[in-house]
Amino acid sequence: MSNLKPIGVFDSGYGGLTILKELKNHLPDYDYLYLGDNARTPYGSRSFEVVYEFTLQAVKELFNRGCELIIIACNTASAKALRTIQQEFLPTLNQPNKRVLGVIRPSVEVISTVTKTNHVGILATPGTVKSDSYPIEIHKINQGIRVHQKSCPIWVPLIENSLHTSDPGKAFIKMDVEELLDLNAQIDTIILGCTHYPILKQHIETIVPNNVNVIAQGPIVAQKLADYLGRHPQIESNCSKGGELFYLTTENAEDFNRQASNFIGEDVQAKHIKLI
Repeated sequence: MSNLKPIGVFDSGYGGLTILKELKNHLPDYDYLYLGDNARTPYGSRSFEVVYEFTLQAVKELFNRGCELIIIACNTASAKALRTIQQEFLPTLNQPNKRVLGVIRPSVEVISTVTKTNHVGILATPGTVKSDSYPIEIHKINQGIRVHQKSCPIWVPLIENSLHTSDPGKAFIKMDVEELLDLNAQIDTIILGCTHYPILKQHIETIVPNNVNVIAQGPIVAQKLADYLGRHPQIESNCSKGGELFYLTTENAEDFNRQASNFIGEDVQAKHIKLI
């Protein structure tokens, strides 16, 4: 892998694999290197300072392994760390073709084209909700959209422990979705603001009224990345194209392989690393 320049994909755990899967489906020619900080997940309840520290460690690791372009496929890290990395860390490298992108901005850019009532709901981790990143980014594009947020602290543990299909798990999910809808009857669009949540998309669609659109980030991020590469040929040319997938995890590799296979739909062989 020493001569490759894969697109880096980082997440605090497994959720970013839903983004990776869509990137691979939409842009199959590129090489990808996924890094999951599973040993320190979840990030959702951690402070801004800690999330920044952990995310910066991951970015440095991926750069050191040949990545020129990195997608932070984690809403919490995108909310709490991305801007500081872009504005304060990247300029110190003096390498203008190294880029770090997130998943929040691409997701909100489609909202104005979807909502008819201008009332949008966000289901996300406590950290993402507390950051107000979605309302901030949405209002940069359309100040007339009303944003209603609901934190779902138990959803990631439910998914990662395969309890989201159990009756109690479904009951917790239904309660959170209904509490979001109760905030305003005009909500007609819901963004799944955590990369784990697409696992729940079909179930959530059975809970919401038929007029409510439930939006997963993966297809949006994949399309936006294709557009980005088309507009930045100097970045695109730095990405190697062999159609290979590589995986790193800070947790036990065998555990990661077993769980990750459920997310991405194929066998996974990861390498264990430590982030410092």
